[in-house]
Amino acid sequence: MAEPLVLIPGMMCDARLYDAQIAAFSNEICVTLAPVTQGERIEEIASNLLDQLPKRFALAGLGLGAMVAMEILRRAPDRVSRIALIATNAQAETPQNAAARELLIVGARSGRLDEVMRTQLKPEHLAPGTARTTVQAQVARMAQALGPEVFVRQSRAMQRRRDQQSTLRKCKVPTLVMCGAHDTLTPVKHHSFMAELIPYAKLVVLEGAGHLPPLEQPQATSAALRDWMKQPLVLRS
Repeated sequence: MAEPLVLIPGMMCDARLYDAQIAAFSNEICVTLAPVTQGERIEEIASNLLDQLPKRFALAGLGLGAMVAMEILRRAPDRVSRIALIATNAQAETPQNAAARELLIVGARSGRLDEVMRTQLKPEHLAPGTARTTVQAQVARMAQALGPEVFVRQSRAMQRRRDQQSTLRKCKVPTLVMCGAHDTLTPVKHHSFMAELIPYAKLVVLEGAGHLPPLEQPQATSAALRDWMKQPLVLRS
């Protein structure tokens, strides 16, 4: 595993999302956390990150972070040695979801971020069991640390995101598409669809996980990422 690994967190998450993966890989390779807290468009976030990232790197993102990863791949395919897309969606926002986000934005701006986050990440978005409460509490702490203005910017980016299906069809590098079996926010069928679009994709569905595999199944997530990092690079034609 020679190339640096860049991890992009999901919406209202910070480095704590990837605590287990950072611990698992940082003794072997350079691991960078690329925040998605600036910019109201995914294109703007991706452009800002590209100015700061290594010349060539492995790229993994979850949710919004994976959407940014797809935009980085679209803009700079020669800089991405491999890509992992976790708990995400390659399609543009639907009008219904875009409208629903407006109510959440109003709530966040009015000082109700905790309540908004309980709507954003519901218990049924995670795997059943006692760990749900622990994961939701961790997400709430990360959200409070980032604050309502980041929520507004990230919500705008989600609303305005482009369809990335053509980007995935053109992908020429080892690709991991990973999700939790119990994810009802970005269900398995979305990931099966994405994996079918990508020539070199491997689909991994983690049992015992929902929308946040790195927190719900940290060891299984790290194992899947390790296998992906060990895949030989695909020669470009």
